[in-house]
Amino acid sequence: MSDLVTLPRFGVTAALVADTFQEAMARWLFWALFGLSTLLILFFLFILKIDVVDGAISLLGLQSTSHSFSDLQRIVHLAYSRVALFLYVWGTFLAVFASAGLMPSVLEPGRVGLLLSKPITRPVLLMGRFLGNLLIVSANVCYLILSIWIIIGIKTGMWDPAFLLSIPFTVFVFAVLLCVVVFIGVVFESAPVAVMVAAALMLVSGILAQKGNVVKLLSSEWSRDLWTWLYWASPKVWDLGRAMMNLISDRSAEWWAPAWTSAAFGIVVLAAAIQIFRKRDY
Repeated sequence: MSDLVTLPRFGVTAALVADTFQEAMARWLFWALFGLSTLLILFFLFILKIDVVDGAISLLGLQSTSHSFSDLQRIVHLAYSRVALFLYVWGTFLAVFASAGLMPSVLEPGRVGLLLSKPITRPVLLMGRFLGNLLIVSANVCYLILSIWIIIGIKTGMWDPAFLLSIPFTVFVFAVLLCVVVFIGVVFESAPVAVMVAAALMLVSGILAQKGNVVKLLSSEWSRDLWTWLYWASPKVWDLGRAMMNLISDRSAEWWAPAWTSAAFGIVVLAAAIQIFRKRDY
């Protein structure tokens, strides 16, 4: 990190991203992340030795000798959407768990003091770390989803490009949750707390997403308003996952409002983390 003295701002950010990659590999987080993804890919290879197309046709009550191409397309779309949802949840949980330790580590007393003694601003330091985490996870998500897409495509003979929508959806949701991880890392400097908060937001999003039904059951106006406010103020992990499934299944989906409100949540949380980091003494 001594080279930071002579680098321009873009070069400093790139050096911080590279440092994040190096630390992830040194701590075995990088290898563990890709190793678990590889195990999941091998699991899919094993499972798909079964003829999933004929099996799905049988479950749906279709005759294997008379099914049409449209029936097969519907089955494959459905299978792709279910697999995409599984990878969406798996990939996000795994990414949050793997990345949570990388933020508090850079804020350790001796290390952060050394970094801040260089001609580097605190926002650049934080954003470099953020981008490094995001790039590591994005590479893993692409590796995992592309590999499984190829496996399913070879097995079924149907290459549905809509399945690849799970890549931007998963990376986007992780980026929003990573803002939370950064905030918790700055405030509490605790990886376990960051994981618990991010996981809680994922779980709570599923509960808040039921606002259409819950609001009808609430008796008071203030409680209905509170539930609605909590829904719109929090990241829409559940809604985005459902929208992703609908798009892959070739159905209409409402994704824009959940996406921009989740992005706004992430921006506000990340901005708060940067502001707190600016004022903290080390």
